[in-house]
Amino acid sequence: MKIAALQMQAVAGDVEANLARIEAAMRDAARQGATLLVAPELAIPGYGAGDAMAALAEEPQGPGWRRLAAVSQETKVAVVAGFAERDGEAVYNSALFVDGDKPPKVYRKSHLYGPYERSLFRPETPTSCLFDHAGMKFGMLICYDVEFPENVRRLAMAGAQAVLVPTALPASDHDEFIARKMIPVRAFENQVFVAYVDHCGADALGSYAGLSGIAAPDGTLLAAAGATGEALLVADLDADAFGNSAKQNPYLADLRFNQA
Repeated sequence: MKIAALQMQAVAGDVEANLARIEAAMRDAARQGATLLVAPELAIPGYGAGDAMAALAEEPQGPGWRRLAAVSQETKVAVVAGFAERDGEAVYNSALFVDGDKPPKVYRKSHLYGPYERSLFRPETPTSCLFDHAGMKFGMLICYDVEFPENVRRLAMAGAQAVLVPTALPASDHDEFIARKMIPVRAFENQVFVAYVDHCGADALGSYAGLSGIAAPDGTLLAAAGATGEALLVADLDADAFGNSAKQNPYLADLRFNQA
């Protein structure tokens, strides 16, 4: 199956503009034969929405879901997009999986990064959030979560063949190491696909690294975006094509646990 990844310059605090951008990408993905689109972390409200984030937070089946569900039904493209999730008085940094009018799946970020996120969101206990699409099993993480190898390993051991990671990686002196070295290693050490999908451009918080990519189980990059500018990456996730890699590197099968 084909997957699309939207490296996107979100407008902080402008849900209407961001949903319109995601919807346009869903239509573009459909024209290119993809059946699943991944957008960045907090793509719907914009990562830099700051103090407005709580007011922009929605329940999973809120207005944002209804709009994306309608376009998903039209295009036959499912979507994973970051949003601020409202649950009573709590607000979570979450990822929403929308597939037509089916009930959504929601993953809540477990490892919040820095004082900005910790001031806005409640962390969730690490969980294995999985869904099936087009004959494959997918898991979801968000940004900083993927930098802890335990999180990807947990999903792989639960049966995930691909891990989708909406992110908001900032531009820094180590952004390329994370996006171009750590992400392929996460794919290789678990023999899964990893789609790492970042913002680009800048907002009041600072600049984003871009460098979105889709890594294969053998650690190669199937598609990659540059550090600047929006991009729609499309890649074919063919697990059978990497069967030899799984046979040569059977990490999950050979993993031993200390029972002490």
